Amino acid sequence: MQKPKHILIIRLSALGDVAMTVPVLRVLKHTYPELKLTVVSRPFFKPLFDDIPDIQFIEANVTEEHKNLGLFKLAETAKKQGIDAVADLHNVIRSKAIRNYLLFKNSVLTSKIDKGRTEKKRLTVSSKSKKIVALKSTHQRYADVFDKLGYPIDLKDHVIPKQQELTPELHELIGKHTKKLIGIAPFAAHKGKMYPLEFMAEVISKLNETENYKVFLFGGGASEISALTTIAKANPGVVNIAGQLKFKEELRLISNLDGMISMDSGNGHLAAMYGIPVLTLWGVTHPYLGFKPFNQPNKNQLISNRDKYPLIPTSVYGNKYPEAYENAMKSIPVALVVDKAIELF
Repeated sequence: MQKPKHILIIRLSALGDVAMTVPVLRVLKHTYPELKLTVVSRPFFKPLFDDIPDIQFIEANVTEEHKNLGLFKLAETAKKQGIDAVADLHNVIRSKAIRNYLLFKNSVLTSKIDKGRTEKKRLTVSSKSKKIVALKSTHQRYADVFDKLGYPIDLKDHVIPKQQELTPELHELIGKHTKKLIGIAPFAAHKGKMYPLEFMAEVISKLNETENYKVFLFGGGASEISALTTIAKANPGVVNIAGQLKFKEELRLISNLDGMISMDSGNGHLAAMYGIPVLTLWGVTHPYLGFKPFNQPNKNQLISNRDKYPLIPTSVYGNKYPEAYENAMKSIPVALVVDKAIELF
């Protein structure tokens, strides 16, 4: 098989999953600098790839221009860029349509992610006697896709990029101080993996009271912005940036943090992209399912009490759990989160 020279990389959503591609693509480009890469993803995610040299980006407007048959228009756009292979890191209906169109019409090489559904199902089965074993990371599953195309990589070769330069606006937001900068992202897509907001408010208050940290609150959407505004007002010096910055500016700030506290959600992956220590709180999901932020050790993971909630993990995405398990994260004491944050940051 002749090795391709220009690979189209498909990963359309969600934020955390797209962010997890970034360290992999950094290693790929560093290992094979002559290899051309083109990413197709949602327009909002474009800034994620700004620090990878010589990478092209195609915007996928899958709810408008590229909806339904418009996906083939997207495929034609990619072909005009000169791609000769497809790395499908998503493997859903939309990405399959693009991949198969290019395979059958243009005979390009294709490779797709193996999501490990069978072993993930075994790990989330509703049984107290199930064996809890660490599965292959999503990052490695992404890397395996490129291996199949003739480009093996070692994720240990990852080089953390330099901190992004702060804009005058961000300098003003941060202010003059000698404190460490911490980001806290209290929200998650599903209740089963979100630390109770009243608990997180207490964590924020206790960290703020140490006077060792400048705390920034991350979130999005009207309800989250409102909740974070209330928390910030109750804690002088805490800054709510939700709804205040463009995504590119958020990334600049995140790259300059000393630490991030998040759920099993996108903000943890954003921080890990820049080598920032991430303290992750896990509810009914579990780091062994393969979604632990990049290069973050096990000591950075706080897991709900499995003695009290032995069926954890109950689902891959946190959307399925037995009755009473919606409160599993209450088994992670506030004091433990605060102490662990102080230890790590």
